Amino acid sequence: MSNPRTTVVVVTWRGRDHITACLDGLARQRPHRTLVVDNASDDGTAALVAAHPSRPEALRLPGNVGYAGGLAAALPHVTTEYVAWLNDDAVPEDGWLAALEDALDAAPRAAAATSSMLLADGSTQSAGVRLTADGHGADLVLAGREVFGFCGGAALVRRAALVEAGGVPESFFCYYEDTDTAWRLRLNGHGVLSVGPARVRHRHGASTKPGSRPFHRWNERNRLLTLLRCAPAAVAVRELARFTAITALLPTRRNRPDAENFRVGLRVLVLLEVLARLPATLVQRARIGKRAAVPRHDVWREWAGR
Repeated sequence: MSNPRTTVVVVTWRGRDHITACLDGLARQRPHRTLVVDNASDDGTAALVAAHPSRPEALRLPGNVGYAGGLAAALPHVTTEYVAWLNDDAVPEDGWLAALEDALDAAPRAAAATSSMLLADGSTQSAGVRLTADGHGADLVLAGREVFGFCGGAALVRRAALVEAGGVPESFFCYYEDTDTAWRLRLNGHGVLSVGPARVRHRHGASTKPGSRPFHRWNERNRLLTLLRCAPAAVAVRELARFTAITALLPTRRNRPDAENFRVGLRVLVLLEVLARLPATLVQRARIGKRAAVPRHDVWREWAGR
């Protein structure tokens, strides 16, 4: 293949039951390079990838470093203009990559383009990510042309802009690596597009289980770390204090929600992990701020709560 413009990175872990459909969909796209990052799968995934007729390249890691870790491991191996992130349980429809590339070609200020992620019943899971008033990254099912952030399950990013913004937060393991990256791209003056015709079918939760203890641990921890890295200081401190106060008061509540993220033990674990990472996170915050072309408060005022 001569001079592809995009490297599609597919991070997998025990993806035997769904990665073939993903690779089949990629084989029908505009010419590109496919790089499968295998997080030490032990279920035969590596053999399926090696045998696929599209001949994807493979980077097999010695252990499971999660989605964020896999994306970070792949980035030094990407030399193309664009890098796409694609879940191994997502199947791109024909024309997916062309729609994303064409959208970024037509919008030089934008650094990322997000897809329309559809569930098995045809409903929309995500057409982009919004920033809530308390700093969550939440999926949009209806979106205009520009959105705050992209869904990392199926998106295209300018490689140079991603590297300039500091790459992928590999220590996040799973979740919020996309919202954190969108924050940093916006702080560097870039936009994010929602591209409706770029559609993928997503087998949601095939690799991780939404609602599980690990799911909520990663979500809660990484939201707080993202705010500490990227948001205005007052917002980050407020949300960390709110999380701590809710955790402290939960044992006194009679009608506590029956969800993992309202388990005191899990929330204490999240707080301990955030505190253990706080020194390194504050160093990262300083680096992000030094690179920024747009004040944190400006990004927050424009996008929070929309």
